Amino acid sequence: MISLTREEHVRLDVLSKANAGFITVKEAAEKLGISERQIQRLKKEVRDNGPAALIHKNTNRVPSHALTKETKAKILAIRKKSGFKDSNFKHFQELLAVNHQIEISYSALYRLLTEEGEKSPKKRRRFKKHRRRKRQEQAGSLVQIDASPFDWLGNGTKFSLHGTIDDATSQVTGLYLCKNECMLGYHEVMRRMIGVFGIPDAIYADRHTIFRSPNVDKAKAVDAPADMKVKETQFGRAMTELGIHIIAARSPQAKGRIERLWGTLQSRLPVEFEINNIKDLESANSFLQSYIFAFNSELAVEPEDCESAFLPLEEGVVLDHILCIKETRKLDNGQVFSYGGKLYQIEKTNYSNWIPPKAEITVLVSPLFGVRAAYRNLVFETKLTKPEKPAQSPVTEPKSRRPHNPNTLRSDFEFNSKDGVSWRPGLPSYCEVLNIVHEIFERPYSA
Repeated sequence: MISLTREEHVRLDVLSKANAGFITVKEAAEKLGISERQIQRLKKEVRDNGPAALIHKNTNRVPSHALTKETKAKILAIRKKSGFKDSNFKHFQELLAVNHQIEISYSALYRLLTEEGEKSPKKRRRFKKHRRRKRQEQAGSLVQIDASPFDWLGNGTKFSLHGTIDDATSQVTGLYLCKNECMLGYHEVMRRMIGVFGIPDAIYADRHTIFRSPNVDKAKAVDAPADMKVKETQFGRAMTELGIHIIAARSPQAKGRIERLWGTLQSRLPVEFEINNIKDLESANSFLQSYIFAFNSELAVEPEDCESAFLPLEEGVVLDHILCIKETRKLDNGQVFSYGGKLYQIEKTNYSNWIPPKAEITVLVSPLFGVRAAYRNLVFETKLTKPEKPAQSPVTEPKSRRPHNPNTLRSDFEFNSKDGVSWRPGLPSYCEVLNIVHEIFERPYSA
């Protein structure tokens, strides 16, 4: 049974009066807000078919593009699987298209899941009005960099995900996962970005001591000494060599683009890791190298200026010799230097003889190649060496002591015309000395 709606009841009443002759076609058209031609057509249909003529012909008819019951059941079954149940609705829509080739609109998926009592795990908070900083016009003009500690692998252990995002396009240009936020993690994420996209003009970072020395603010103080020098950090030195300017943000909101990225990745990446059975750091970092392209295809935007500001790495420049630790040491005469409590020797090559004794060298340290030495743009391999032992004096056998013989004790004493008897200590006892003196002078003595 199909019931008429309120609007259809009004239309039926007006058309019935027009058929009965109580009102004219013009009056009926004005009341219903349709043309007189439509009134003539509807009057005929009502006379022929009654009130059923006013019901829409698609009522209770399944649309041709509607989801079948089998497809709905399959979607709900996939939703209950491990990994998929923790994804938000938008991410779940993308996973259905990529992994199961099921194309469904977000509104249809939202309606299907909410009817089953599902709720998206990503909660929406109330929008706060604030003035946003305008995006850069060119890709590569500004890249935001940061790290986020989180249980990315879902095993209860927190790891730090280092990442970079372009300000103009919201493209993720690099991701690298390691145990904690550190300089080596930032070196690796910069290496990945430069290898794929290029060198940006500037990076936007927080005031972590990895990026800038804490003495920078002290040197700017009013009472700071005029000759106070501020050394660059190892990361800052590497950025200077690459020609990248570091901008220090004063609040997390200032670099809000990468802060919002962490919220998105914390919702998506654990699901992706679980679906792809990724349980260790090595597999995760290998997966992240290709994942950023799928992520960017969904969420990146077009820049205002299509010309990119990313610059390629100059020919002949070895990036590994820049993204490393550099310190100065002095050689000894044998081309040996000390670093980290160990001695290293420069391996002999055709050019190693050019290094003069006592020369200052630059020590390059990286987990990728170990310890190397650089002198005037020449880089040499090194090897561990042991310190030379000092020359020892020849070992002489100890003199054997004469066995104790009371008859020879007199030879252990010396006679002096001025002082009498002098005793060479170490051989006889005190009482034996008294006996000998008595025997020599042939006179009694008292204790």
